[in-house]
Amino acid sequence: MGDYLPEGRILTTPENRESMKDLDALAEAMQKRTILEGMVVRCDKNHTLYIDLGDHIGVIPREEAALGLSEGAVSEFSVLSRVGKPVSFHVVALESNDGTITPILSRKGAQLEALSHLRTHPIGTVLPATVTHLEPFGAFVDIGCGLISMLPIAQISASRICHPRQRFRPGQQIQVVYLGYDTDTHHILLSHRELLGTWEENAAQFQTGDTVTGIVRGIKDYGIFIELTPNLTGLSEYRDGLAEDQRVSVFIKAILPQKHKIKLNIIDALDEIVPYSPITYPPLPQRVEPWLP
Repeated sequence: MGDYLPEGRILTTPENRESMKDLDALAEAMQKRTILEGMVVRCDKNHTLYIDLGDHIGVIPREEAALGLSEGAVSEFSVLSRVGKPVSFHVVALESNDGTITPILSRKGAQLEALSHLRTHPIGTVLPATVTHLEPFGAFVDIGCGLISMLPIAQISASRICHPRQRFRPGQQIQVVYLGYDTDTHHILLSHRELLGTWEENAAQFQTGDTVTGIVRGIKDYGIFIELTPNLTGLSEYRDGLAEDQRVSVFIKAILPQKHKIKLNIIDALDEIVPYSPITYPPLPQRVEPWLP
């Protein structure tokens, strides 16, 4: 796992609180370049962030609020939207003005350090992440200190989905696989489907002749795709009256390992709609082998 956690993971830890208990502790954190977390309580008209440090209010100047903000790669909204949420930062100065000490902080500095560390990971490293928001084409996740990367929908699971909301929710803590860093686009490349088990591992949970429940994930003229697990989908003959995300009972006609296919018969349509299936990970190693296209 990475040492640079998504924002919010260390906010309430004893170590974080101890490092902000007074000015001496903040000065030590500054000297050691310790990454801390605090809650954003205000963003002023200049997009300066004010951070609750306990007995003091720290300040993150706009230019230190996010990596890529000055270059236009990150939107101003990403700064405004931090109010009421935790942020990671370094303490870079303790400024004195008329006897009042103001800690000056840098979120950008923490993100630069996290990115530098991240790029040293071997491809296939499993990292902690937090889902920040969802779009039809993918899920955006914080992979450390507020560094945001996009997890393409095709990399979320082997079982087809129409929208990432069928797998994730904003704020959800997940795991991701590091696939590398694109030096041309400066994008961090991620995957997720490798963490849900191989086709063989998922298929081993079922036997021909079983009747089980599944979720409708695709309706075509030639058949209906039924999700049995997030990484395992079978195909049933077409049937009228079904909807996307509907739960159904299915009979397993055949499991064809050599073709990675499962043939199903829909037994009954159940009333429940399941737009979101919580993720359960099997025991994860620190590294996995990424699936090739």
